[in-house]
Amino acid sequence: MDQELASVENRALVYRAFGEPEKTLRLETFKTGPLQPGLVRVGMSMSPINPSDLIPVTGAYRHRVIPPLVAGYEGLGVVKEAPPTHTRLVGQRVLPLRGPGTWQDHVDCVPDWLISVPDDIPDHLAARAYINPLAALLMLKRWHPAGRSVMVTAAGSTCAGLLAQWALSLGATHVVGIYRSPRHIPDLQKHGIIPVNACHLAEVASWARAVDLVFDAVGGNLATILLGSMPKHAHLISYGLLSGMPFSHPMHGPSVTRFHIRDQFDGLQPSTWQAWFQEIWSLLRGSCLPEVERIPLENWHEALTLFQQSGRRFKPVLSFQYSE
Repeated sequence: MDQELASVENRALVYRAFGEPEKTLRLETFKTGPLQPGLVRVGMSMSPINPSDLIPVTGAYRHRVIPPLVAGYEGLGVVKEAPPTHTRLVGQRVLPLRGPGTWQDHVDCVPDWLISVPDDIPDHLAARAYINPLAALLMLKRWHPAGRSVMVTAAGSTCAGLLAQWALSLGATHVVGIYRSPRHIPDLQKHGIIPVNACHLAEVASWARAVDLVFDAVGGNLATILLGSMPKHAHLISYGLLSGMPFSHPMHGPSVTRFHIRDQFDGLQPSTWQAWFQEIWSLLRGSCLPEVERIPLENWHEALTLFQQSGRRFKPVLSFQYSE
């Protein structure tokens, strides 16, 4: 084996205890060992920052997340080393998913779960093709929007934006987007989404009275108001709790289902996993996502600060050793 590939220097954002990500994460440098049999080594290029990356650091999932761990769940890289059975992958752009954390220079992962990136998909889309697109795809496959009126909350977020765009392309009669920052209005209107200010509760309730499907990422008081206004036949899908607050569900009100992407992985076969991404690539080719701002890994504090800014219209992504 090439000695250079046998052991490489690796930088990683690690958390060794739970706490606020800004205070708990540490940039550590260490030598990796030789690649273990059957694994592929990916040199990371870029990785986005999502709420799902930061929430585990706080300890919210301590029942199944045990530090020390490298943070980050998705990102784009290039295969640098592979076993003899997968040498064709060397040099290819890939998503190293369902393995170790992606906020590091090198990720060693099982090739069955590695996703190859089509040549026509740009880096900034490919790096974000997992968490939000897969959640949106699976929700819309389960609750098909054709011929139905749809509402999304946190409409300026990436997942809600994809849900709204794809719902319209799949035949929704209309999509209402509940937003907080006025900066999101032009983009919502550009995509044919009806913008409604989350602070205008009477207007929110009025639109909710005529809705069939609500995809809610906020919870709290907003979800409570929606459930108190929606018709009984309607369905609210709760896939996030950005408010940090629970919500009340009327006993005889509309139905509520909680969606967690992790629940979809029980018994998942690699063939199904690969097929999902073929659908995602097809959908992403015609989708609009926020612009990205690349920030070097060593400036991760700056990246987290930008991520927390309200109303931002770009996505902070960490840039790694193998960025072009």
